[in-house]
Amino acid sequence: MTRLRHHFPLRFLAVFTWLAFSVSAVFAAEPPDISAAVEKGDLPTMDQRLPANPRVIDTSSLGRSPGSYGGVLDILMSNPKDIRMMTVYSYARLVAFDRDYTLVPDILEDFTVEDDRIFTLTLREGHKWSDGAPFTAEDFRYYWEDVALNEELSRGGPGQEMVVDGELPKFEVIDERTVRYSWSKPNPLFLPSLAGASPNYIFLPAHYMRQFHKKYADPAQLEKEVKQRDMRDWVALHTVLARQYRPENPDLPTLEPWANTTPPPAEQFVFKRNPFFHRVDQNGMQLPYIGTVNMRISSEDLIAAKTGSGDSDLQARYLRFDDYTFLKNAEKTHPIRVALWKEGTGSRLALIPNLNTSDEGWRKVLQDPRVRRALSLAINRAEINQQFFFGLAKESADTVLPESPLYRPELSAAYASHDPEKANALLDEAGLKRGPDGMRRLPDGRPAEIIVEYSGGGEDSDILELIQDHWRDVGIKLYQRGISRDNLRRRFLSGETVMSVWNGLTVGLATPDLSPEELAPVSSVQGQWPIWGQLTETMGQAGEEPDLPEVKKLMDLYKAWRTSASDEERTRIWSEMLAIHADQIFTIGTVNEVMQPVVRHAKLQNVPESGIYTFLPTAYFGIYSMDTFWFAQGE
Repeated sequence: MTRLRHHFPLRFLAVFTWLAFSVSAVFAAEPPDISAAVEKGDLPTMDQRLPANPRVIDTSSLGRSPGSYGGVLDILMSNPKDIRMMTVYSYARLVAFDRDYTLVPDILEDFTVEDDRIFTLTLREGHKWSDGAPFTAEDFRYYWEDVALNEELSRGGPGQEMVVDGELPKFEVIDERTVRYSWSKPNPLFLPSLAGASPNYIFLPAHYMRQFHKKYADPAQLEKEVKQRDMRDWVALHTVLARQYRPENPDLPTLEPWANTTPPPAEQFVFKRNPFFHRVDQNGMQLPYIGTVNMRISSEDLIAAKTGSGDSDLQARYLRFDDYTFLKNAEKTHPIRVALWKEGTGSRLALIPNLNTSDEGWRKVLQDPRVRRALSLAINRAEINQQFFFGLAKESADTVLPESPLYRPELSAAYASHDPEKANALLDEAGLKRGPDGMRRLPDGRPAEIIVEYSGGGEDSDILELIQDHWRDVGIKLYQRGISRDNLRRRFLSGETVMSVWNGLTVGLATPDLSPEELAPVSSVQGQWPIWGQLTETMGQAGEEPDLPEVKKLMDLYKAWRTSASDEERTRIWSEMLAIHADQIFTIGTVNEVMQPVVRHAKLQNVPESGIYTFLPTAYFGIYSMDTFWFAQGE
């Protein structure tokens, strides 16, 4: 039986009334930044630009006010690659998470699901790309048949979200506005992947991309484009120009609220209103309210100072809790307002023992759960909390937060108390005996000295200094080494890293329908088991099978989740995986629920005073509808 679902089983049957309702036939005045183009006839009027049934964002139902047009929003980033953050913040997705972390249609008008296997997606009538070209089923067909299944463009084949036990979906174009993806087994990963902060793109603007595809383009013209753009071949050309998540190609049509107009390299990227964006407010005003967003590139070290002096109208990235006092003082002299949101990761800082390290002595030691438990029990989390977070954080293992329906307090407390006596006993049991100097030795006789590598800022180093003291008290020496993130990830896989520092569980707000992939070896960039993760990542072409029973169990549970067919089954799997993770301490958490400064211009409206700042599922500002932010008095 086919049934309408705006998320997954049963609880997803609710219609998305909090965000959408029948749109009024009367549209508001044109946004002033494009009104001249409309008057000249360069752009069609709003009623012709919008879909027949646009998505309506009722700001009053969100506890916010309807806005007005105008203003330029300035934000600061430290790297040109951060251009991707506009895609994250803008958060236009085929389906999207709402404030309850339930999936609802966004770009799509509707979707239906049968047995968690058959997904029928319906587009909005009259929906257009940012250049005014129709957005249709052909954009899905082009991506699937001409890109995802093209061995030159997709050498690794479609992403894992599209593969169930080695089976690709049956793809069908039902009509111009309807496509269907079908598997013989359930695929619970499919819909959440479309809603991710970094989404699974299953469409491309075919009308634009065909000119760079050898199947459609004139060979001579295509070769000319390759040479003019200094590309290796047509494959590199198509790949670079088709990037949607990192929108560096200003000519690539988009469905986001703002379109990049600046080619790299640049010190400032200017994003202009997408005149064909598919959302309106309850008064018929086409969103976004703000017509231009400037993303300016600055040194990371200067972003807090520049934010405090009013150089950014909306800033959280590159701000830390220890900037809060300075920023609050800056409110007195500059037109900014500072709020504290809550971080949504499982741990602000987590220590990641590499169970696949090439150092055989350390590998055997770290694979012993008694050692991992001892290292966790040796940490004085209360001291970390008081010294760095004024006691406002929560001392915890690396697990989901209380806001998650999967939260269990006993998992948060697992081996998270400060108990050096028990830590010493566990290290004794594991064969790490103390030498004459009071420091411990590995079973092979070497000193128990751990080099912990990190890629974060000074705060990570400062916290490690405290942990260095905590571990010295139980006979373990810690040395720290700062390194770039890219190098750190490479060192995971090569086995050079023994232990690293990373954020904890990304999905601290996990629901049963989000993938539990972080709890199982699925990727070579997972610092705790990169070689085991590589086996899954490469579908057996590289890497090794896990040799720890508990890790094998996690992998079996993850595979079961990938073909699960009910909320109850997914909840059971998640709960069991979280329990194993807490018992085995594959990552050593410190504190979570850390407060994140969020700074806005004093006249920027509709930015929530409280929220959860995390990549998934909130997409940082994404689910808080950045397109509804507006400047009072047109500032």
